[in-house]
Amino acid sequence: MRTDFDPAVLPRNEFYRLLTAVVVPRPIAWVSTIGPDGVANLAPHSFFTVASVAPPVVQFTSVGRKDSLRNIEATGEFVVNLAPEGMFEQINDSAVDFPHGTSEFEAAGITAEPSLRVEPPRVAASPVALECEVYSTLGIGDSTIVFGRVVHAAVAQDVLVDGHPEITRLRPLSRLGKNEWGTLGEVREMARIRYADWQGPAGGR
Repeated sequence: MRTDFDPAVLPRNEFYRLLTAVVVPRPIAWVSTIGPDGVANLAPHSFFTVASVAPPVVQFTSVGRKDSLRNIEATGEFVVNLAPEGMFEQINDSAVDFPHGTSEFEAAGITAEPSLRVEPPRVAASPVALECEVYSTLGIGDSTIVFGRVVHAAVAQDVLVDGHPEITRLRPLSRLGKNEWGTLGEVREMARIRYADWQGPAGGR
C-alpha cells in the first residue's frame, strides 16, 4: 500500500517538505558571494550537484530571490565551499535571515580568505573551494538554477590521499528532511560491473 500526494492539490510548502524528505541526502553548496557594495555573503544551498564535466560546471538552486542570487547576477562570480561536519553550527548560523547588507562571515564569526580567480572570498576552514564564474541561469517557477563554470579548485592538503580527496577526511554534511542533517556514516565501496563481467542479477548471485 502507498499513500498518494498530488502537488496540484497540496499547498506549495507541504509538497516542498515532502520533496526534501525523500530527495535525500542532498549535498550542501556553501555559497560565498560579494555584493556590489562590497559586503561578502555566505549561505548554504542544499539543491546542489555537478552539471557538466567538460567544461566543469556545478549547479545550485536558489529557492526565491536571496542575496546569493542577487550578488551572482550583479557580479557573475561565486564560490562553492564544501560544508564540513566540523562546521555544523557555523553553517546553520549562516542560514539565518539576517537583514540585507549583513555579512554572514562577520555575523557568524567565520574566517574568510581571498580566492585566487574570483572576487568573492572563500571559507578559510572549509577543505574545498570551487571558484566559479556564472555559466548561465535558468528560472523555473519560484526558483533559479545557477550554473557556475569552475575556474579554480582549492583543496586542503590534509584531506588528500595520493593527491585525491579522501571522503573520510572531507566529512561532508548533507541535508535531509525537516530540520535533519546527515553526516558521513558508513562508507561502502563497490566497483561498477562491466557487461563482460556481469554474472546476472545481484539477488541471484
